Amino acid sequence: MTRPALLALILLAGCTGKPSFDDPALSDRALRLEEFFDGTVVARGQFQDVFGTVRRRFEVTVEGDWDGKRLRLVEDFVYDDGMTEQRVWTLVKTGPDTWSGTAPGVIGTATGRIDGDRFNWRYTIDLPVPTATDPTRTTRVSFDDWMWLVAEDRLLNRAYMQRFGVDVGDVTIFFEKLD
Repeated sequence: MTRPALLALILLAGCTGKPSFDDPALSDRALRLEEFFDGTVVARGQFQDVFGTVRRRFEVTVEGDWDGKRLRLVEDFVYDDGMTEQRVWTLVKTGPDTWSGTAPGVIGTATGRIDGDRFNWRYTIDLPVPTATDPTRTTRVSFDDWMWLVAEDRLLNRAYMQRFGVDVGDVTIFFEKLD
């Protein structure tokens, strides 16, 4: 790739439209993370690179526990290639509409805000991307995660990923609450 083409790609990637709390609400639903994720939630999702190519699909089961102060989420991923991964989040409600959270691999603290039926969650993580020659390989990426409560038992999630401040792709996940 030539230098001008690479520069054009970087500039184009930086112009990707993303959700905002300035966007009008599409429903009068109220998302309550502590209620939606308390219990068992299942999801299916996929990662697409910046060119739109689907690179990986997965299923995840989330076991959530809200104790009145903290929300613990145990996420068990099964990828289409058979690889498995577990991530355990600990979230704390820091205000009526704000959250913070930690998980292994997350750099610092994740922060989030709810507005009506939507939730924005931002964090940086050393994401596992194992290879045949290096099964412990990670890549540091930043997530700008947006979730919308589309029904009382369904949540749509679109997470925009960046590396070194450049868009590298996005993850789309559809969650369904079982209990």
